[in-house]
Formats: sequence, C-alpha cells, structure tokens
Amino acid sequence: MERLEKLLDKEQFEKIRAIDNPELHEFLADWIEWLEPDKVFVCTDSPEDEAYVRWKALYYGEEKLLETPNHTVHYDSYYDQARDKANTKLLVPGGKEIPFLNTKDRDEGLREIRELMRGIMKGKELFVCFFVLGPRNSVFTIPAVQLTDSAYVAHSEFILYRKGYEEFKRLGRGARFFRFVHSAGELDERKTSKNLDKRRIYIDLVGETVYSVNTQYGGNTIGLKKLAFRLTIQRAVREGWLSEHMFLMRVNGPNGRKTYFTGAYPSMCGKTSTAMISWENIVGDDLTFIMPFNGVARGANVEKGVFGIIQGVNPEDDPIIWQVLHSPVEIIFSNVLVKDGKPYWNEMGMEIPEEGENHSGKWWKGKKDKEGNEIPPSHKNARFTVSLEHFPNVDMDALEAPCGVEIGGMIFGGRDKDTWPPVREAFDWKHGVVTMGASLESETTAATLGKEGVRAFNPMAILDFMSVPLGEYIENYLRFGEKLRKAPKIFAVNYFLRDENGNWLNHKLDKAVWLKWMELRVHGDVDAIETPIGYIPKYEDLARLFREVLNKGYSRKDYEKQFTVRVPELLAKIERIERIYREQVREVPEELFEVLEEEKKRLLEARTKYGDYISPFVLERK
Repeated sequence: MERLEKLLDKEQFEKIRAIDNPELHEFLADWIEWLEPDKVFVCTDSPEDEAYVRWKALYYGEEKLLETPNHTVHYDSYYDQARDKANTKLLVPGGKEIPFLNTKDRDEGLREIRELMRGIMKGKELFVCFFVLGPRNSVFTIPAVQLTDSAYVAHSEFILYRKGYEEFKRLGRGARFFRFVHSAGELDERKTSKNLDKRRIYIDLVGETVYSVNTQYGGNTIGLKKLAFRLTIQRAVREGWLSEHMFLMRVNGPNGRKTYFTGAYPSMCGKTSTAMISWENIVGDDLTFIMPFNGVARGANVEKGVFGIIQGVNPEDDPIIWQVLHSPVEIIFSNVLVKDGKPYWNEMGMEIPEEGENHSGKWWKGKKDKEGNEIPPSHKNARFTVSLEHFPNVDMDALEAPCGVEIGGMIFGGRDKDTWPPVREAFDWKHGVVTMGASLESETTAATLGKEGVRAFNPMAILDFMSVPLGEYIENYLRFGEKLRKAPKIFAVNYFLRDENGNWLNHKLDKAVWLKWMELRVHGDVDAIETPIGYIPKYEDLARLFREVLNKGYSRKDYEKQFTVRVPELLAKIERIERIYREQVREVPEELFEVLEEEKKRLLEARTKYGDYISPFVLERK
C-alpha cells in the first residue's frame, strides 16, 4: 500500500484502500509505476465516476456529441477497424504449438509487451475500472480490473458490463480476478492510435491477464469481451462448466410458458436476428456462461450490453434495434458516417448523404484510400454500443438472475446451401454435441472473403476464440452432459438452404417458426419424424405454426424440399469432419469418432432402402 500511496492522490488512494486485496494492490502499483501516467482516476460504482469517464471521452476528443441527446460517435484509425488476428496471441509456457491457436512463448511475449508499454502513458490519464462478468454476487460472477488510457474504452465497458467495485470490496482477498492492461499508445490529430505497426494483443493464460497496446478498436481493447472470453473458456474447461459464444433468449410457449435457449452461429449466419425476434425476449446476444446446478444446466449472460455490427440494420428487418438506435438513450456509434450531427451507415434502408465525416476523416462519395479502394460511407464493421436495458423485448429478470435461467435447448446454426435441413433435433446430448456442435461448418460469403461457398470448419462457432486444445474443449462438453439429470435438448438450424437453381428455400422470417417448434419439442408437446440424422418436424405441425406465428401458408411441396434427407452431402460432410479431427486435432475423445460412425451407418442403411434423397413423408410412413 505504501507504493500506491505515493503514486495516487489521496482521494484515489482511499478508493483502492477500501478493497482488501494485496494481490490487486501489487498489480496496480507495478503497472502504474511502469506506465507512468500523469494522472490516475479510480472508478467506483458511483454514477459520478461513470459520468466523469463519459465526460473525459468527450474532453479528450475520443468521442464527439451527436444531435440526439446521449448519442456520441467514436472513430478508430482507418487501419484499426477489426480484430487483429495476426497479432492476437496466447502466451503459453515454452511457446507450445496448439492446432488452430495462435501461440507465443510466454516469457518472450511478456518481455515484448512490457517494453512496448514502458512509460507509454506519459502525459495521459490512466483509468482504473472494476467490472464483473456475469451477474453480480452470483455463482457466475468473475471480477475483473481494467487499466486503460482510453476514456472511450472505459466508457464502452460501463455500457457493456456490470460495475464491479463493490464486488471487489465484498470479495476482498477471495477475488479470483482477471486483469486487463490497455494503452491506445500515441494518438494522431484525430485522437486515433498511430503506431499500428506495434499493435499487440497478448493473452497470458497463466496469469489470466490480457495486454493490448497501440489500438483502440473495441474488439482489441474492450478487455472483458472477446479477450476475456479466452480466459473464461480456459477456466470453464478446468472447472467443468461451459463458456460459450452463444446468445441467450426466451421463447414464449403456450399459456405463458417461458423456455430459454442458447444459440451458437458463426458470423453472418442469423445469430443476432434470431435473438432479436420481436415477439420473443432477449437475454443476451453474444456470450453465455452455462453451469450445472443440481443436475440442471443454467445459463447467464456474461454481459449487460450489445457491441453490435450496425451495417444492414434497417427498420424492416430489425425493428427493435432500429427503434433503440433512434431513441435518446446512451449509445456510442463507431466508424459510421456523420452529417449534420446524424449517423448513417451502409444498407440502412434510407438515403445516405454524399459527404460528411467518417473513419477516413472528411468523406465524399467516390473517395478512395491510398490503396485505391473506394471508401464506403461507414465501415462494414462499424458498431453501436448500447445497454440491453433499453431494448423493449429484454427479459430483465433473467438478465440479472443470480442463479441464471434453466436452459431448455441449445441451437447450433451455420450457412449451408445443400446439406442440413432448416431445423432438426439431436437424439441425445452426445449426438448433438458431436454431429451439430463439433461438426459446425459455415460457408464463406463473397462479401467477406471474396470466394463464395467455401466451407469453414468452426466447431461451436468458437474456433477464433479457443484458448485450450480443441480435443480438451470437446471432452469437457461431453462430460458436462453427464453431470445433468436433465440435459438441454440440442438442435441444429440452417437458414440458407438453396434449390438446384440457387434459389433460397426459406424466407428470412421462417426462423421464428423453427424456434416455436423447438420450444414445443423441449416440452414433448409435438411428435417428430425419426431420420438417420435426428428428429425433424411433421408437416402438419409446421403448417399450423406458420399460420399461427407468421399468418401464412406452408405447402407440402416446400416442406418436402426443405426436409429431404440429402444422403450424399451428409456422408461427404461426415468424411470432411472426421478427417479434420483425425489429422488436425490432438487427443480427440474416441466418442466423437464413434458417434460419427454410427451416423454414417444409419445414412448408408437408409440409402440402401430409400435412395440418395429421402422424402420426409417416406420416413414418416416407415
């Protein structure tokens, strides 16, 4: 404490002294000495401290006011607009290589990051912020401390996460906390990070600490989001629970019944649009902790806000988000076009001005960057940051429930033009984990990677954030089910089936019907047809749900096209998945290969009886 007393003014020192945690005190003293800020501000849970951070984001020029009250805009450097995958590394002892993970020798990485951060906050203000992952004062709670010289980063975290200062005081020496150290580094005249060639995001798995330097983009700097996600995955696997890249939502069943689902979908596969269906209720859109309680899986939203992609948000497809974005609630828009104090973004369904200010500075239609690429009005990864409490369909009771909510079903979804039917149910936990979660693939889109239709392997939609060997992660998933007397039902969805001419077989709102069917199946209210790959809906049940939910007809012809079992494509998929696990993944549980082999046998037997393409009506009659 003596070191901290010398480093902090009296008011800030007293805030830290109120927390009885010598480990925290030592961490703060070490880094404040090393970073050499001109000023340190310690954030408690008080509204005044949060308001101070919000004001400093404006004062330092990291955010600007917009016309609507409580709305601000933030710009990142033109070349600092997304997660820096190449320079995001897991620090592991000896630099041990782990398939699919970007690792670096821990000692070497710590030396490099400390050197980059030596004295980096001279002339700047350091914000010390306390938050928690998961609801406060609950079994889900993981406390975290964030050090940053970016008021924008601190402001974002106040919107996205629950305050944690009082939790640190309550837990005292018992706090097993995560640590985040961030500096935006030297800033240019637009107050954006300048030295992007020295951008580094290092995740120390041993010390449960994340270091981020010379970057401002939220995915690289908002420590508690995808950076902390790597730490929680490691902790979950060690302790036998699940930390997942999943939404958490409530689907409303008959007679006021509430059933909670989680869902994991790779990017651009319908995750957000599913969680935001207006007549259902959202609990969280991105990250979920799932723990076993008395044999039941219970889930909680890790966060309390949304750091969402804004491109394509329009009043027709996203009425709830649109309503929130046009309300005078606290929102940070990032990397959008601003004209006369109003934000505009690509594909928003209305006319966009032909000039204004955006992530490239002064912008006009046809402006090109130094590589000769035309600059769009807003960046395709432009974002909005807002608290979930402002959404009219939020389930606030579930969001803050200390024991979370019981999970009735888990959904895995990908972009797949020719293999998976629109919705199906696994035979059991193990079958679902292996053939739906661990086998998840998603086709790339031309808009993102330039080559359409390439199937990207992405188990549980979590591969980008994995921090343990994939075999260990899947083993933990399988063992988790054994702790449950009542495991959630597992479902797979695919909103992207096409016919032989490339036409979509589903409408974008049909997902609302699949959700209602899954809710009924969780409670055993409807029967299903057994197929070699799981259970699929009966036509009569879907026809009724289409009328009730969307007020539209649903033909037997559409049903048959969508739910035909495509044996050749399904067998090819099993072969692809099995090859990946045999050749690229270490220490895979033998059960994974057994379950895939069983599915293959069922498909081969069905092909012998019924042919390559099997109508659901044929299977219903068997």
